[in-house]
Amino acid sequence: MSKVTINTLQALKKTGEKFTVITAYDACFSRVIEQAGIEVILVGDSLGMVLQGHDSTLPVTVDDIAYHTQAVSRGNKHSLIIADMPFGSYTQPSQALDNAAGLMSLGAHMVKMEGGEWLLETITAMHERGIPVCAHLGLTPQSVNTLGGYKVQGREPDSARAILADAHAAETAGASLLVLECVPTNLGTLIAEELKIPVIGIGAGPGTDAQVLVLHDMLGLSPRAPRFVRNFMSGNDSILAAISAYHQAVKDGSFPAEEHCFTQ
Repeated sequence: MSKVTINTLQALKKTGEKFTVITAYDACFSRVIEQAGIEVILVGDSLGMVLQGHDSTLPVTVDDIAYHTQAVSRGNKHSLIIADMPFGSYTQPSQALDNAAGLMSLGAHMVKMEGGEWLLETITAMHERGIPVCAHLGLTPQSVNTLGGYKVQGREPDSARAILADAHAAETAGASLLVLECVPTNLGTLIAEELKIPVIGIGAGPGTDAQVLVLHDMLGLSPRAPRFVRNFMSGNDSILAAISAYHQAVKDGSFPAEEHCFTQ
């Protein structure tokens, strides 16, 4: 298996082949994910909920992400590793650069940040200094208190236009990837078609270039999984088989199905 890079993902987008992303937080699962052929691992701030027991991602610290990024990096030599930038760790470009550089030195190949227009200066500063950025739009969990809960975004025309504009702006600013969370299927498809960079969907329909799920959700371990999740342990006899089934379902287009998507 050859090492996955940004160029690998760009080539997949050009040929129309979907790729898969999954969260991981330790070396053990990281090795299994590598065996399954998953292209990208996200060391997500979702660890605050699935590992630490919090009711949101907000309490997660840079030190938390750093610890888990090191562990994931030790267990996987082929997947591209994205480290989440936690809440409050990138309020200013200088702060963001320092925190991102630290995560990159521990094994991350890219960092992910949530936000629209206000984040563009930081994305550009990162890009100019050799730190690849994955932008995150739509439902941004770090803004859950501002959004009033975990709600689908982009259903109203003005909201959809704003997300589309932010997506184009993030690409222009230098983002290498975009995560699009909990938006109507038609908006997810439109953004993936219009952007040159790969778009990774989670609850954004089958028209994006890739899909991402939280590991514990897709293994059926979460007490209340979101609508966009499928339990891939169902019908499989091992964790490796479940993760491999997820990988194949994204590749062949059978996931996400209609029941995992949101309409206008």
